[in-house]
Amino acid sequence: MSLEYLTSKYINSAQAVLLELKRNPTPFNVDTETVEEILHWVENYLEDAKYYKTQHKLETCLTSVAYCEGLLDALRLIGAVNFQWPAKQENLTEKL
Repeated sequence: MSLEYLTSKYINSAQAVLLELKRNPTPFNVDTETVEEILHWVENYLEDAKYYKTQHKLETCLTSVAYCEGLLDALRLIGAVNFQWPAKQENLTEKL
């Protein structure tokens, strides 16, 4: 799969969702169980990204890690978790 194909696929999917989604009344509560389930998805996407990197499927790796980051950002935006993205990336590879 080419990056051109992947980017078009994900952009088109996101556009379709934005056109069809229904907004929920706010404010809403997110229970701990739901947050834990979402964090489980985050961990799965991260593991997928690591796997695809070892398989040299970098486009799929990038997609998986982007999903992971998106879910983390969403949890942070609704106030379910607190964190800051690392400012410096230089020693990050040593941790992986």
